[in-house]
Parts: sequence; C-alpha cells; structure tokens
Amino acid sequence: MEKKNIWDLNRPDVATFRRQPKTGIVLVLDNVRSLNNIGSMFRTADAFAVERVVLCGITAVPPSPEIHKTALGAEESVAWSYSDSTLDAVAALKAEGVTVCCLEQVKDSVALQDFDARPGHRYAIVVGHEVDGVDPQVVDACDVCIEIPQRGTKHSMNVAVSAGVAMWHFFSRLELDQ
Repeated sequence: MEKKNIWDLNRPDVATFRRQPKTGIVLVLDNVRSLNNIGSMFRTADAFAVERVVLCGITAVPPSPEIHKTALGAEESVAWSYSDSTLDAVAALKAEGVTVCCLEQVKDSVALQDFDARPGHRYAIVVGHEVDGVDPQVVDACDVCIEIPQRGTKHSMNVAVSAGVAMWHFFSRLELDQ
C-alpha cells in the first residue's frame, strides 16, 4: 500500500479550518501542568474539529515553544480561551447550554462507551491535573462523570491520551454543526 501524501489528505489551511463547521465539543483543561500534554491535546482537538479549548488555573497558554513542540501549530488553528477558575468556566459553559462531562474515575461514573452523545447537542469534556485529576469541586459542578474502562495494572492513563480517547468517542457520535 502506498502512504498518502499531504495533498491526498486534503487538509484545510488554518484560515479555512477556523471558518469550517465544528463538532459540538469543548475541551476544558483543569490545572494541567505538562506543556507537552497541553500541546498534544491541542493537536487532537484540531484533528477532531473541536469547537474550542478552555485552559484553566495553572494550565499554560500559547504562545509557548513547549506547547508548540507537540501541538505542531494546532494552538493557532483551534480556538482557545483562558480562565483563572475552572469552576467559573464550567458555570459559563452550563449557562451556554453545554452538557459538562468530567472525565474522572468516581463512584457512579458512566462508562465512556455507554455515554450517549447526541448529534445537535454540545458537550464539554473536563480533564484534570496529571497526578491529582479534576478538582473535586469541579467534579461536583459537572453534569456527568464519564470514565474510560481499563483492564491493565495501572490506575489511569496519561491525560492527553485519555482526552484523545474521549474526544474520539464524542467525535464519532456527533455530526458536524452545519
């Protein structure tokens, strides 16, 4: 098999991407400390046409050489904003009618594959700090907690990997906004 080249992939330029329809997904980063993880999540957000990324608390913001190293320019294509408080960001999203989903291991969480993301609805995925996870107050403020089932020996996955798995789940179920 022959690998696709850049022209075969038919990717839009940054200006076109910013104008094109997006999925109804907002990614919220609650105190994510690793700039490489932040960049990786921007790159995945670009791939899945995420509406925007909300960077909260200690989460670094572009421009940053370390974010750019893994984002590869996606920090320029994906819309983003910053909030000192993740709780304030969650409240603002809820006021916009967004269903806020916390990606966290909690009692009574919904397995990701069982969460029914519906076309025409908007969802936020909140991911947290690499060691501490999502702040408990933020967890309580969310509409639902979703969890990625795991069968290995480790209790969690890297936050950027987890965010990517969750974004794929939502992307695969939501139609692009027209």
